[in-house]
Amino acid sequence: MRAGVKKRLLLIAALLTLLLGIGVGSVYVPPADILAIIAERILGYPLPEHIPVSYSVMVLNMRLPRVLLAFLTGAALAVCGGVMQSLLQNPLASPFGLGVSSGAGLGAAFVIVLGVSSAELGTFLLPAVSLGFALVTMFLVLFVSAKLDRGMSNMTIILVGMVVSLFCNAVMTLLATASPSYAQRIQLWQLGSFSMREWSAVWTLLPVTVLACLYFWCYARELDVMTFGEEQALAMGVDLCRSKRRLMTAVAVLVGTAVAFVGIIGFVDLIVPHIARRLFGAAHRRMLPACALLGGTFLVLCDLAARTLASPREIPIGSITALLGAPFFLYLFFYGRRKG
Repeated sequence: MRAGVKKRLLLIAALLTLLLGIGVGSVYVPPADILAIIAERILGYPLPEHIPVSYSVMVLNMRLPRVLLAFLTGAALAVCGGVMQSLLQNPLASPFGLGVSSGAGLGAAFVIVLGVSSAELGTFLLPAVSLGFALVTMFLVLFVSAKLDRGMSNMTIILVGMVVSLFCNAVMTLLATASPSYAQRIQLWQLGSFSMREWSAVWTLLPVTVLACLYFWCYARELDVMTFGEEQALAMGVDLCRSKRRLMTAVAVLVGTAVAFVGIIGFVDLIVPHIARRLFGAAHRRMLPACALLGGTFLVLCDLAARTLASPREIPIGSITALLGAPFFLYLFFYGRRKG
C-alpha cells in the first residue's frame, strides 16, 4: 500500500476516533449531532431543533475538551518516544523510563502533600510545578551523564535515567506512606486521568505540542543519521552532545507539559513509535507525523475504554495503557534477543 494512501487512512481513522470518543458515553450522541453542535459554536449555524441544549453543553464543556486533551497527550507522548528511541538507538527507550514522567509526578506529589497554593497561578500551580520538576529531572540526567561520560554515550544516559526514575518513584512512595490522607490522590496521579479536565488544559498543551513537533521535524535529518549509530553520526558531522541536549530538553518540556495536566501515562511512548515505523518506515519526516496521529488515536481509544468498561466507575487510564504495553514490552525484549 502506498504511503499516501496510508496517511489518508490514518487521518480518517483519527477523525472517526475523535467522533467516537465524543459520542460514546452515558448518553450517546450521533456523529451528525456532534458536527452540528460544533458548527453552531464555531460558524454560528442554528442548532437543529431535535438536538437538546443539554447535549450541546455536554459535548462542548465535557466530552470535547476531554477527547482533544487525550489526543494531544497521546500525540505528544508518542512523538517524544519516537525521538528518544532514535536518539538513544534503543527500541526500549522512552521519556517514561528516563525519569521525565517520574520527575513531573514527584513535583505534583509535593504540591499535593504540602498543600501549596498560589492566587496568581490558581489551578495552574500543580501543572507548573510538575513541568519544572520534569525539566530539573532531565537536566540532572544530562548533567550526571556528562560528568560520568564526556561523550554522553547512549548507554550512560539510559542507565542514569533509570536510576533517577527509580529515585523519584521511591520518594513518591515515601510521601504517600508518610501522608495517608493524600495517598489515594498521589496514586491516582501516578495512574493518570482525563476526568474533569477543562479547555484551559487543551489551550495550554496545543501550542506546546505543535511547536515541539515542528522542532523535532526540523531535526529529522539528524535523527535519521543517529539511527545508524554514534560513530556514523559523528562521521557525517552531527554534533551528538549538542543535539542530545537540545532534543532531550524539548522532550522534557513536551512530556512535562502533558503529564502536568493528566498525570503519568506510561507505554504510549513505547508502543506507538514501533507501529509507526512498521507502517511508514524509519524516515523521521514521515514517521513523526504518523506517531502523532497514531498516538492520539490510541490514547483516545484507551480513554474511551477507561470510562466505559466499568461504567459508571472509571478505570485509571494508566492501567489500560499498562495492560496493553506490558505484553508489547516483553515482545520487543524477546524479539530483540532472538534477532540478536
